[in-house]
Amino acid sequence: MVKRIEPVPVSPSEAFGLVVTRRVTVFAGHFGSGKTEIALNAALALKDSHKRFSLVDLDVVKPYFRSRSGKAMLEAAGVRLIAPEGDLYSADLPVILPEIRSLLRDKRESLLLDAGGDDVGTRALGSLSDAVPVEETDFFLVLNFRRTFTWDVDAAVAMARDIEATARLKVTGVISNTHLMGQTTVEVVEEGYSMALQAAARLGTRVTALAVEAGLAARLDAGAYECPVLPLERMVRPPFEALKVPKTGPLFAVG
Repeated sequence: MVKRIEPVPVSPSEAFGLVVTRRVTVFAGHFGSGKTEIALNAALALKDSHKRFSLVDLDVVKPYFRSRSGKAMLEAAGVRLIAPEGDLYSADLPVILPEIRSLLRDKRESLLLDAGGDDVGTRALGSLSDAVPVEETDFFLVLNFRRTFTWDVDAAVAMARDIEATARLKVTGVISNTHLMGQTTVEVVEEGYSMALQAAARLGTRVTALAVEAGLAARLDAGAYECPVLPLERMVRPPFEALKVPKTGPLFAVG
């Protein structure tokens, strides 16, 4: 069990800086894993630490929960988003922009890739395997053990193997992101972290980070984990959920 302590401030830039250490970082995971939330949070946290930096939306499956939904917010923050535009913006098609290959091969460019987590989603990443610089790339699997597709360790490992085969890239780390949105408790986070450790061990890798909603992250003892704690602001919301965009302070609601 995690030792309870008084809330302390957690710096997103420092936390994400400990996790995103290679030129290319890919986040993949099934629907509901929270990979897009993590990709968006990472982009905003790291935008000032790289001279040339882009977020690439490779998720071709979910029309409402992908990085391109945050285009206006990202542009306002100075983050370059690479995603289909115009008639292809909402398409559930494996649209691969030629520009992505050039960016992957450009050693001056730092990239975050938001990739789909099923066989269709990761096929888009697999189609770029000729351009992916493996030695400069981290491929992180985001796991939420409160979702249908990853209800236990066996299911998570099976999913990871399928993703690796289709993406033509080996998972280099696991990000534990078990949550129930607004109903998440410290106990839920702890349970997911424990299962993520087991899944990572079976995959021959490690838990790279523990992602937690910012308010809950401040209640955890970061020293109790073998990885950085990533504080997340909720950025992706379903279109049917009423949004209350703050008039002051950081903007993190995506309309």
